[in-house]
Amino acid sequence: MFESLGDRLQNAVNKIRGYGKITEDNISDVTREIRLALLEADVNYKVVKEFINNVKEKALGEEVLKSLKPGEMFVKILKDELIDLLGGEKAEIYTAGNPSILMLVGLQGSGKTTTIGKLARMLRKKYKKNPLLVACDVYRPAAIDQLKQIGKELNIEVYEEGKNDPVQIAKNAIQYAKEHLYNYVLIDTAGRLHIDEELMEELSNIQREVNPHEVMLVVDSMTGQDAINVIEGFNNRLSLTGAILTKLDGDTRGGAALSIRHLTNVPIKFIGISEKMDGLDEFYPDRMATRILGMGDIMTMIEKAEEVIDQDEAMKSAKRMQEGKFDLEDFLSTLKQIRKLGPLENLIKMIPGVPKEAKNIKVDPKDMAHIEAIILSMTPYERRHPECLKATRKQRIATGSGRTVEEVNRLVKQFDQMKVMMKQMKNGKMPF
Repeated sequence: MFESLGDRLQNAVNKIRGYGKITEDNISDVTREIRLALLEADVNYKVVKEFINNVKEKALGEEVLKSLKPGEMFVKILKDELIDLLGGEKAEIYTAGNPSILMLVGLQGSGKTTTIGKLARMLRKKYKKNPLLVACDVYRPAAIDQLKQIGKELNIEVYEEGKNDPVQIAKNAIQYAKEHLYNYVLIDTAGRLHIDEELMEELSNIQREVNPHEVMLVVDSMTGQDAINVIEGFNNRLSLTGAILTKLDGDTRGGAALSIRHLTNVPIKFIGISEKMDGLDEFYPDRMATRILGMGDIMTMIEKAEEVIDQDEAMKSAKRMQEGKFDLEDFLSTLKQIRKLGPLENLIKMIPGVPKEAKNIKVDPKDMAHIEAIILSMTPYERRHPECLKATRKQRIATGSGRTVEEVNRLVKQFDQMKVMMKQMKNGKMPF
C-alpha cells in the first residue's frame, strides 16, 4: 500500500538529510518534490497546498534552522504533519453497548458484505464480542446467500428474513440479539451503483428506527478523489461515525486516505489489506505515516505476532536456540508460526531501516511449502539429528517430498549456516 507515494517521499526525505544546513532554497526544492508526489498519488489539491504550506512554515522556523541536525528535524515535521493529515489520534470503535449496534453502508462493489464479515471476526477475536450479522440487503441478487456463506465460514450467526422490509428486519434483529445474548449487532445494508434518494431514504429510516452506535461507510480506495464525494453524500444524510477503506492492497495511489479526514472530518477506523477474512486492520494514523515515510511499523508487526503465534511454542523454540539445541523439528515449528503472519514481503516492509531493495523482494509461498515438505519427509530422528543426513537418506527424503536432492542439500546447508550464526550471536559476536 502507498508504495509509489512512499518511494517518492522517501527520496525527498533522503535528499533533505543530505544537506549540511537547511535554507529556504533547499526547503523549496524538497517541498516541490513532496507536492508532486502527493498530487500524483491523487491527494486533493487543496489538501496538498495546505500541507505543504504547514511543512514549509515549520521547517523555516528558528528551532529547525539552529538545530544541529536540521534534516532530522525536517523529517519529524513531515511525519507530524502527515499524522495530523491522517487524523492524529486513532479513532476507536464503539463497544460499550449491550448490544452495540453497527450499521455498514456503502456503494455496490465497495466490498461491504465481505468487510462486515471481517469486522465481525475482529470483534470476536480482539474485543471478545459475540456478534450477530444481519442481512438487510434485500435487493442485490445473492447478497443474503453471500452473507450466510461468510457467517458459515466464520461460525457466526446470520439473521435474515428473506426479501422483507429492511427496516423491520433490522428492528427484529435487535430484539433477537437481546433475547439470545448477542452483544454486538452488525447490519449489512443495500448498496447502489451511485448515491440516490431511494437508497438514502431507506438508510435514514433504518438509522432512525434502530439508532445505531456506529454508522460506517465502506469506501473502495481505488475510486480516488471521488471517494470524497461519496463520503460527503452519505455523511450529509447519515452523520457517519467512521469510514473503512478497502482494497488498500491493490494498485492504488492512496490519495483518498490522505484526503478523507481533512476534507470530511470522518475518521478512518479500519483498512482492508487483503481479501482474506483476517485482512482487516485498525487504522493508526501514526503507524501509517511512518510506513509511508519508510520508517517501518514495528507495533503492527508485534500485534500480528501476538494474535497468531503460539506463545508457549515460540518460547520453547527461543530457549532451545539459546541452549544451542535448535534442530529441524524446531525449525519446522518456527516456519509454521511465521507463515501465520502472512506474506513475508509484507512483514519485511514493517521492519524499520530495511533497504528499499529488500522491501521489493517477492517471497513465493511455494518455497516455504517445499521446505516443509522436505522436513516432513524426514523421520523424527533425522529432524532431531540433521548431522546423520547422508546421501542415501537425502535421496529417500527427496523422493518422499517430491523435491530434488539439490534442494535437500541446500536446506541442510542453510540450516547449518543458521546454527553457526545463532552460536555467534549467543557468544556476543554478531555475524555482520
